[in-house]
Amino acid sequence: MKVLISVDMEGISGIVHPVETNPDRYDYEHGRALMTAEANAVIAGVLEAEPTAEVLVADSHGTYRNLLPEELDRRAHLVRGKPRPLGMLGGLDEHTDAALFIGYHARAGAGPAVLAHTMSDSILDVRVAGRSLGEIGLNAAMAGHLGVPVVLLSGDAAACAELLDLVPSAGTVAVKQALGQAAAVALHPEEARDRLRRAAAEAMTRRALVPPLTLAGPLDVEVDLSGPYMVDLATLVPGVSRAEGARTISFTAADFAEAYRLVVLLVQLAGVKPG
Repeated sequence: MKVLISVDMEGISGIVHPVETNPDRYDYEHGRALMTAEANAVIAGVLEAEPTAEVLVADSHGTYRNLLPEELDRRAHLVRGKPRPLGMLGGLDEHTDAALFIGYHARAGAGPAVLAHTMSDSILDVRVAGRSLGEIGLNAAMAGHLGVPVVLLSGDAAACAELLDLVPSAGTVAVKQALGQAAAVALHPEEARDRLRRAAAEAMTRRALVPPLTLAGPLDVEVDLSGPYMVDLATLVPGVSRAEGARTISFTAADFAEAYRLVVLLVQLAGVKPG
């Protein structure tokens, strides 16, 4: 059995502010430690239920170099660094039996939700077949394209609700309740880890009850970008055109894998500043 644990940072218990998630800021090392400890709790739960499972942990925040390798449970393999195939889902393939999303956050525009955004501050919204999807939906649908169910998600209550809206039978652990974009009522980190360990074990035992999220192609995709010059760059990509309005681009993807790859590329292009 193969299991992928994708770990982001904004949805970790106790983290509420960008200084805790940014390598250049003073509180980042504390955020890294909290992130690694929650990853370890989930690894323990997965292996409690499936002792022989191959467990991959994908560091999925920012640089993809946040988890402390020497502190990670030695029974897991760490997927680290970027760029890499499938981004936040690095290590996922059609042979993966289950995916768990830990420390995830709600999509841009959701709220109240802690540090809500979609991949980048440059992305205001992504709509696939008319439905707004954030990182949770995009990654869950990419996993579903490969036949992999997302059996557990942790983050704030808004993030948990976002997955349940897409996959009602999935498990969730709300480690905090947002009071705003940078404020929350959070569980004690040790309490969060205990709940995550138990929930991960339970999620593995009931994984057969959770269907993969599948969105059949072809798919019409619209992306709202924060600046018009980003639209100018995006339209240089074959198949991408300017939609009505100064900040929206659109394209049609043959399947979700193609849609996912293009959205990830657009995120990178959005970071290019005009000369």
